[in-house]
Amino acid sequence: MIKNPFLTYGYNGPSYFCDREEETKRLTSFLVNGNHVAIMSPRRMGKTGLILHTFAQRQLLDSYYLFVVDIYATKSLAELTYELGKAILSVLKSKERKAWECFLHVVSSMRTGITFDAFGQPSWNLEIGDIQSPQVSLDEIFTYLSQADRPCIVAIDEFQAITNYPEKNVEALLRTYIQRCNNTWFVFSGSKRHMMGEMFISPARPFYQSASIISLKAIPIESYSSFITHHFSKKRVVLENNTIQYIYNKFEGTTWYIQKICNELFATTEPDSVCKIKDVDEALNNVVNEKDDIYQDLMSRLPIGQKTLLKALAHSNGNIQPTSKNFIRKFKLSSTSSVQRSLMALQDKDLVTSSNGQYRIYDYFLFYWLNKK
Repeated sequence: MIKNPFLTYGYNGPSYFCDREEETKRLTSFLVNGNHVAIMSPRRMGKTGLILHTFAQRQLLDSYYLFVVDIYATKSLAELTYELGKAILSVLKSKERKAWECFLHVVSSMRTGITFDAFGQPSWNLEIGDIQSPQVSLDEIFTYLSQADRPCIVAIDEFQAITNYPEKNVEALLRTYIQRCNNTWFVFSGSKRHMMGEMFISPARPFYQSASIISLKAIPIESYSSFITHHFSKKRVVLENNTIQYIYNKFEGTTWYIQKICNELFATTEPDSVCKIKDVDEALNNVVNEKDDIYQDLMSRLPIGQKTLLKALAHSNGNIQPTSKNFIRKFKLSSTSSVQRSLMALQDKDLVTSSNGQYRIYDYFLFYWLNKK
């Protein structure tokens, strides 16, 4: 049985990773030359995949400790500290004993929540509530990063989450720690481009000019076409003319959605056959229908104004300013001010995104689900 090559999460080596050759070289070069890096792009464009692919390069793998921590769901400094410590130990425990012993020796405030199995391997058994003094524990983690027996690279995914923490001056605190840490380089990735831009480009913010910037765009259609064709050929499946272009355009080149639909097509297309555009529509319907209960529940929780606006965005052509009189009149919305409030609320909930004054639904599958209503 042929393994499905279109991954929808994780990283499984260069054979299952499409393109990003220049971005990988650039990110690697920045890091080995002592630069912090900020990666900005819309969600699901492949930031995490790029980081994992870069971390799999021998140039980094052989010389650095490499840590990846996702802080998207964190709500406080304590939760950030918890996730950072957990990510570091999970990597070090696979190294030789002296690597994790050094870490445990330094993080004394968290040591009581770390247990050992029958083979003497450490396990992270802390709860968020066990971190009584987040700043003390964070100080210990940075002390470790400063004196680890090899240089470290820490990738923090969805870094803009720190701006919503209740504690004051978290940006300034982290900037101070990072400035003093000469043994570690950081990759800050984020999907809220406006917030990330403010953090790293505004002179008024602590992280101003502290990192080299990579703005991740869609993988070119030519690269995706070669990648998709190559993997389908292993199943002796031929793609009808314009099928890949059709998939690409459906999701405006957004990596995860292309991967998801190709994963579905690969799973349902018989060997020695032709994959056609109608098969893409069927695969999209399958995926969208699977999410019906989730989307029904989501819509039931939204206030009527946000729900109505979301439906209107799904039925527009995507090139209309939702606060314009034409848009409000066409979709029978109440007023400009109420639309503006709903837009802000939907953006806060990560349901709507904007670029150059244009708004669209973040989740393409939600968009197509609403489009059928």
